[in-house]
Amino acid sequence: MRPIRARLGVLGAVLLAAAPLCLAAPAAADPGPGSAAGPSTTVEEPRLTVEELRLTQPVPQEILRRGGFDGVAAEFAEALAGVRCAAQAERVVARHGGRLWRRAVERAQGRGPAGGDLSRDDDRPLYWARLGMTRALREWRPAFPLDDGRRAALLAALERSSRGQDSIELPAGRHIRRVVVTGFDPFQLDADVRRSNPSGAAALALDGTTIRTAAGLARIETVVFPVRWADFADGTVERTLLPHFRSGPRRADLFMTVSQGRPGRFDVERTNGAWRGGYPDNLKVSRTGTVPVPAGVPTPAEQPQWTVTTLPYERITAAPTGPFPVYDNTAVTEIPAGGTEPVDRPDGPTPGSTARAGGGGDYLSNEIAYRATLLRDAVGLRAPGGHLHTPVLRFGEGNTDPAHGQVTDPDFVRDRQAITTQVRSVLSVAADTLDP
Repeated sequence: MRPIRARLGVLGAVLLAAAPLCLAAPAAADPGPGSAAGPSTTVEEPRLTVEELRLTQPVPQEILRRGGFDGVAAEFAEALAGVRCAAQAERVVARHGGRLWRRAVERAQGRGPAGGDLSRDDDRPLYWARLGMTRALREWRPAFPLDDGRRAALLAALERSSRGQDSIELPAGRHIRRVVVTGFDPFQLDADVRRSNPSGAAALALDGTTIRTAAGLARIETVVFPVRWADFADGTVERTLLPHFRSGPRRADLFMTVSQGRPGRFDVERTNGAWRGGYPDNLKVSRTGTVPVPAGVPTPAEQPQWTVTTLPYERITAAPTGPFPVYDNTAVTEIPAGGTEPVDRPDGPTPGSTARAGGGGDYLSNEIAYRATLLRDAVGLRAPGGHLHTPVLRFGEGNTDPAHGQVTDPDFVRDRQAITTQVRSVLSVAADTLDP
């Protein structure tokens, strides 16, 4: 059990109960029969996102049903139907979003009923249930005026609460170390809508857990991020991490961004580049150019082309952390100083070069590592931190056809669980280097 979260949950309920009640809006005057001033009956259809449109496919519905999350969106829609003002909407969104995150974490960690026959460690029910909720919120037609900006704010709040981004609870005190870990949603779903992301599964399995290290106990808090360029440009990473990177009694002692990388291996990415390579995200959107730093967050006066890991990569790669080999990846792609064409460098960037790919590539894996380590440097956080790429999660032999295959198989589950276990072992090695 998690007594800290439990106490906050009670306090949150008290605060919600004490929040302002909805005030009845004054009744509008009846304009009379035939009046041109009568209320409009035109209702615009909501513009659903590419991610939300995938939700109607049979595979997502099967994953929701077999994970026990098939009623989440309907329950949320029912709660929204009873909302009578914007303040009440904010409370309903926060409550249901946080409940979804906690339910996914508890399922992954073996608490409560499984709700279905999918392996408990499966990250996909959370992903698809969240999309059901955002779709319900987008389709909601409230009984009071709600402009596009207010609805967008509600959607953003739902994203944050259902990803654990607003519920990180790092403990204070010198007797315990504080660790922040991030994961990602599934991606490349048009190629195979069945896909899972082992970094997201690891985040659910590790949230709120502790590991024993040479420095004592370490508490792990996790979040999950979307695979969307726009969210990163809007500052979702910095907004989530900054409160835990700033000085104070609850400041993080270690952080690790995690994503899915190459087949059959882990990589500790030595160098991160300030470049977006344009690969389409989960909305089928491409972005190419220098990583945009959001306004209002601490950042160096001149944006660097490269940032580096402070994870203890030598110890991590030397330790027997699990069945997959772990590599210190030093390769980058750069445009050398004075040059015009990209060059691959196996041993890292050369002085004055311009980034075209970090060790983790030029997609959002590289970008989250770049953003987190740039923020680390900007606020002076002297802690081990950087990016870990996991092996690619694949379906077992005989289940590789996305059109006719099963949504899960024993090899798929075994490898995902092995990856999660090894992520925890890598964290333990890194945490062992912290000062006691």
